[in-house]
Amino acid sequence: MGPVAASRRSPSVEPRGEGSRTEGSRTEGSYGSFSESVAKLLDRIDYRRADTPDAREAIFRLRYEAYVRDGTITPNATGTFRDFYDDTDNVHLFGLYVDGELASAIRIHVASREHPYFPTLDVFPEYLRPQLDAGKIIVDPTRFVADERLSRIHRALPYATLRLCGMCARYFKADELLAAVRVEHQAFYRRIFQHRMVCAPRPYPLLAKPISLMTIDYPAVAEDVHRRYPFFRSTLFERRMLFEPVPADVSRDNRLRRDLNQDLNQDLNRARHHDQRRSQDRPLPDPLSPFAELEIACGA
Repeated sequence: MGPVAASRRSPSVEPRGEGSRTEGSRTEGSYGSFSESVAKLLDRIDYRRADTPDAREAIFRLRYEAYVRDGTITPNATGTFRDFYDDTDNVHLFGLYVDGELASAIRIHVASREHPYFPTLDVFPEYLRPQLDAGKIIVDPTRFVADERLSRIHRALPYATLRLCGMCARYFKADELLAAVRVEHQAFYRRIFQHRMVCAPRPYPLLAKPISLMTIDYPAVAEDVHRRYPFFRSTLFERRMLFEPVPADVSRDNRLRRDLNQDLNQDLNRARHHDQRRSQDRPLPDPLSPFAELEIACGA
């Protein structure tokens, strides 16, 4: 995946089941304009891992513009915003491109006892250090930003961006999925992902506004979140394309492609079984009014 840091869009032949954009479209009638808008946006989005200097610089510029506009940081001469944690060995930096244009970005750290470096630990050590010592795997998304113009056009952009967090948590079998966010954004995370606050707001390095810590037991809530919002689902194929380590040689790359094809076939079979069961269920109402409290949550 290294230099091939281009499109991470899922294959056009998506299964009708977990992670399927077809499934998102199929539920449009029962979930209303909210799910319809998210599903339509996902069809136009490429998830790209920022593996090249140019891709990273573009994200750092977008991050700078969003934070200056929001009053979270003061202007600087470089026109970019980055920190030490953008270069740790357990970081995943992503840009979301709508029709080829960078629309949003997010940074995700996967932390464990063996890889304990992630930004939120510095701010909330009294809660997070015991979790690491207990052997838990923690996913820490930060630096969630969006292009102002595109975020107004694509109101579902926060959902498409935060979808990466769940994919990451599932791929790495995480125990906790964090949300280090401002107070005004807590309601969004509580309502959509069932996050609970574990630490009150406090100063956060390099940011002007205080940040609180929320978390969820990801394995305990994932199924319910996916049931209510099917567009958060993903296939194993998609997760491996986004988070699989870079192959060291061509032979390994060929084996990876073979394995991914096998995974996709397995997903297709599971999806067919999933659809048979869903056809017997009554559709669920959308628990949110369309785009309620849908603000671009820059968070930390």
